[in-house]
Amino acid sequence: MARTRKGDKVDGWLILDKPAGLSSAGAVAAVRRHFNAAKAGHAGTLDPLATGVLPIALGEATKTVSFVQDGAKTYRFTLRFGEARDTDDREGQVMATSEVRPDEAAIRAALPAFIGDIEQRPPVYSALKLQGQPAYARARAGEVVTMALRRVQIARFELESLVDLDHAAFIVECGKGTYIRSLARDLAEALGTVGHVGELRRLAVGRFTADTAISLEKLVSVGHSPARFSHLRPVETALDDIPALAITEADSLRLRQGQAVRVRRAAHEQGPDTEGLALASAEGRPVALVRIEPEPEHLLVRPLRVLNLENKKGVHDVD
Repeated sequence: MARTRKGDKVDGWLILDKPAGLSSAGAVAAVRRHFNAAKAGHAGTLDPLATGVLPIALGEATKTVSFVQDGAKTYRFTLRFGEARDTDDREGQVMATSEVRPDEAAIRAALPAFIGDIEQRPPVYSALKLQGQPAYARARAGEVVTMALRRVQIARFELESLVDLDHAAFIVECGKGTYIRSLARDLAEALGTVGHVGELRRLAVGRFTADTAISLEKLVSVGHSPARFSHLRPVETALDDIPALAITEADSLRLRQGQAVRVRRAAHEQGPDTEGLALASAEGRPVALVRIEPEPEHLLVRPLRVLNLENKKGVHDVD
């Protein structure tokens, strides 16, 4: 017998300003309880140490998580020089120390080597799986864990300020899979010393930014009144960069049944006409993520993820 999911059908994105000390899973659970949502997930894990932007998907928005997760991310972090820790952040045990403290000129000279496509070794205390088990679980069990190098992309890495002799603050814009803890550790080593992340705040995930995020405290203060839904963003917010394709109501029914449809090119002269992803909508309502395959006179539209947004409880239910 299929298991019945408890909770209401709530669809949309909640952009949370995660507080320090709370795991990403804990944040998702708190938001899910607050909305009594049947389904929830997040786009991009934040360590308990970190604060900032944690996009939380409710209901049908979980089908669009990958489009947010794959987006660029911006962080501000403080590097604490002189102490290497086993977790590469302040919560770990001190493993080595150094008296070397780089000056501003040395730091700025070292940064270009970390911009572009680079290789980095993820922290031993990370959730990456090794033979089916998280690396942190193996490390906590006393195993000697060796992490393989991963290729990541750093678009921007700037020194924001020298806080004092022991601390420097940085801004980083990076791609998916980048570990800021590794970046801090490796920069310190390149400067002839050791270091770890002291403070970490995520400023943006794709188009979701900290200045538009809501704190958990403020969300809870709203209570369970209908006003809490005003903080949800539409499911399609995550798909703003994907071409739109207008379809008829009849075609939307076929897509919902998993059937491909053909639309005439002439009806979509201003729309997508090359192979790729699109968001199909009927009468302004998102219907499905689709893949378009161009034909001589038609566009063949195949459904990839159907969005069941009719009669939804969510963004518009604030009256």
